This record gives sequence, structure tokens and C-alpha cells, in this order.
Amino acid sequence: MNAITSFIVAVFVLSGALAYAAGYLPLAILLWMCAVIVALSLRMANTWQKFVVLRAGKLRGVSGPGLFLIIPVVDRVVTIIDERIQTTAFNAEQALTRDTVPVNVDAIIFWHVHDAQKAALAITDYRQAIDRIAQTSLREMIGSSMLSVLLSDRQSTDQALCRKIGDKTAEWGITVRSVEIRDVAIPVALQDAMSRQAQAEREKQARIILGSAEAEIAGKFVEAANIYAEHPTALQLRAMNIIYETTKERGTTILIPSSMVDSLNPMANMLKKPSPSRSVVPATVVNHASAVDAD
Repeated sequence: MNAITSFIVAVFVLSGALAYAAGYLPLAILLWMCAVIVALSLRMANTWQKFVVLRAGKLRGVSGPGLFLIIPVVDRVVTIIDERIQTTAFNAEQALTRDTVPVNVDAIIFWHVHDAQKAALAITDYRQAIDRIAQTSLREMIGSSMLSVLLSDRQSTDQALCRKIGDKTAEWGITVRSVEIRDVAIPVALQDAMSRQAQAEREKQARIILGSAEAEIAGKFVEAANIYAEHPTALQLRAMNIIYETTKERGTTILIPSSMVDSLNPMANMLKKPSPSRSVVPATVVNHASAVDAD
């Protein structure tokens, strides 16, 4: 009994009690009968509720929301339909995918009743029916899908499952808004195998990238070698630059004989050799190395 009906019934009962106390017994009985009639006939439906009413076994109509009256004994409210969005969790345990992999899938469905009359009269228990049809559709979908699709493309799977369940529940006056797969559990042994496969794929890709980088670097070295062969002085300048960079990074001073630098560029040494027709007086080259005493 709703609050409004309870209040009206209480008013009639108290009024009857006062009339009985004042000595008006017929009036008191009349007021008490009115209280019983109001209690049996006045109904109130919330804004999200629909009351399916039968009159003598036949459909009288769907009432609500708000206050409405029924005829006691003749009319009967068979069911109260909640038209708000409902959620139903369902799962499929040990279902085989198309590539014969056993999986456990948990999902949730969002639905609401758009036709209270069909939901009350077309099926005995629409909530239980939704749960059963959702489980059956989920198993059928798993059996026709590859494991990789279930793991990687859940959005398409959710949409396909939503359409499949919605087509079956539409005739019951129920609309399926969405279906979401929450978890896809696979055996531990298969998880280890998939992890090793993924690791092998990553190592393969890393080796391919490293090989491509080595090939590109080798090509650059060949290009540099051709440039140094055409311009011998460039190699000497490069050697001096390497020495300079080394001393700058280490913060020290290194004395290197010029003959060591010249040895890095054989082509330059060949160009500096005198022709056989000339007579060259041998000269002694003395390299003095200076050491810095540490304090």
C-alpha cells in the first residue's frame, strides 16, 4: 500500500472511530467500509512503473504512472513492470572457440522494457528469459569466433552480440541497449604459450629493425669511404677532429706525433713522397716528448 492510500485509509478509520465514540454507529460502519474499499481499489504507480491490470481474466489495460482505481475482486494487477534500464550479468564457462580453445567469458547486458503489455503477457518470466537467451547467444558467438578476435576486437563482438540478443527479445517488448564483454579468461598453459609467442615475435621484429639499421649504417660507411678516397685530405681532417673531440671530452691534453696522424691516411703519404729523379738528403727526425711533472 502506497503512502497516499495509507493516509486516506487512516483518515476514514479515525473518522469512523470518532463517529462510533459519538454514538453514530451506522456512520462509523460506513466510514470503515469506505476505508476498506479505498485500500482495495486505490493504486499509485511511480513514473517508471506500469501496472498491467486484468478484469475478469481479460486485459483491461496498462495503468500508470500516477493514481488510478481498480474494481476490487473484479480487477487484478498481475504484474508491475519497471521501465528503467536494467542490467543482467551472464557468462559462458568452458566454451570452445572456432580454433578449439576453451575460454570463460563474462559479460553484462543493458536492457529496458519498452512495451509493458508484451512483457507481461507474451512470456512468463522475461527476466529469466533474457538471462537464458543471453547465455545461449554468447556461446554461439564464441563458437563462431577466433580467440584472437575475442581478445583484440571486443567492440565489434559486443555490437554483434547486442544485435543478436535484441532481435530475439524485441517480440517480448524488451529493447537491448548494449552488451559488454567484461573478461575473457583462457587456460594458464595457453597464456604461457601466447606469452612466449609474443616475446618471439618482438625479438624477431627487433632483429629485423637491427639488421635494417646495420645495412643503412654500412651504406653510409661505404659512401663515406668513397668520399675519403676521392679527397684524401678529408680523412686527415676527420682524424684530427676525432682527436680533438677525444681530448675535449676527457679534459686532458694528448701529444701525438704528426707521423701517427699521417699513418691514418696512406694516400696523403704517397702524395708527399718525392719523385725518384730527385736526390733527397736523409734527415733525422727527433721527436721530443715533454712530460708534465705532477705536484
